[in-house]
Amino acid sequence: MKLTHLAFAATLAGATALTAQSALADVKVGLLGGVSGPIAAMAPPMLDAAQLAFQQVNDQGGILGGQSIEAVVGDSACNPQNGVDSATKLVNVEQVIGLVGPHCSGAVLAVANSVSVPAGVTLLTPSGTSPEITGLQDNDTVMRTVPSDDYQGRALARALLERGTSKVAVAYLNNDYGTGLAESFKDEFEANGGAVAGYAAHEEGKASYRSNLAELSRGGADTLVIFDYGDGTGLTILRQALENGFFENFVGGDGMKSEAVINELGAENLTTFVASSPVGTASTSLDLFRDAFTNVGGDPDAIFVTTSYDAGFLMALAIEKAGGDKAGIATALREVSNGEGEPILPGEWEKAVGLIAEGTAIDYKGASGDLDFDENGDVPGAYALFEVSEDTFKSIGEIK
Repeated sequence: MKLTHLAFAATLAGATALTAQSALADVKVGLLGGVSGPIAAMAPPMLDAAQLAFQQVNDQGGILGGQSIEAVVGDSACNPQNGVDSATKLVNVEQVIGLVGPHCSGAVLAVANSVSVPAGVTLLTPSGTSPEITGLQDNDTVMRTVPSDDYQGRALARALLERGTSKVAVAYLNNDYGTGLAESFKDEFEANGGAVAGYAAHEEGKASYRSNLAELSRGGADTLVIFDYGDGTGLTILRQALENGFFENFVGGDGMKSEAVINELGAENLTTFVASSPVGTASTSLDLFRDAFTNVGGDPDAIFVTTSYDAGFLMALAIEKAGGDKAGIATALREVSNGEGEPILPGEWEKAVGLIAEGTAIDYKGASGDLDFDENGDVPGAYALFEVSEDTFKSIGEIK
């Protein structure tokens, strides 16, 4: 069966239910994505990857004794209020047993505080990276398959210093994602001898950021670091910085690793642009995912697809382990991915179900790496730097 994200594009005023099979599903899981808004170009492959996990479950006999998983898709629009509204419908109307998403940090924080934690619904985000998520008072029901931006910001800072960049200006979106990433980057960059010559937040959606860029350039840095979204304001800032010659070199966080940047600005104008992003480390698990996702028409190199697949497969494993008990899913997540037990690789659903039925401990080995949750529901991870090459992003090396 070939997955397509065209269905998502036509979506979702009412959080339309999409199923991996045509039959009415029995177990509902919410997929809460940024279908519209600043990461609209990134969201469809992420949703497709989670859908692949559910498709594999259904194709291999289903969940909880032969029931099917139904993915009910909601649109957070990468916005706290939209996220709360959509999550409220998923939880209270659709009666989903768990949430995969939201995709954006601000929506994760809002949904957790207002919807999922009060309802006792486990939330597993594949791309909510803000350090603020770590400290949520969530009764251990909020977890993620992507590492915190506290790791990414510090890793990127060290990588730039190792590449000989010792002076930068930083422009960051004034939201939970942008602020968290900028603060961790600045702390690490300065602690290791780098100079931040300009550092300023900006608001989303303005027509012009030329005055912001002119002010940032006055510190004398030739490198601009942008913590924003390449489908939104980040694209505008990068375009205007290039058009006006404010800086020579450009660096983005994971939110800037968007095909929209290349499509809008052209690869020939992005020869001095690099972006960091979480990556799966080389493994059999990653190979299995890449083959499976490619076979259904997906792009295995798209951002956050490995973490999205892992979130979907892990959620299914936890539901099976918990016997469908909503209150037990968070605990079950830790039990199926803690470094102990019989290894389960991507796609090995039938094997996992058999072992769970026998009472044998299992340990999921994710496409994005080992997902051993710490006490805050965070996971370790690896990053790489990417450059633009032949109209796509190409890795130029992992970041230690």
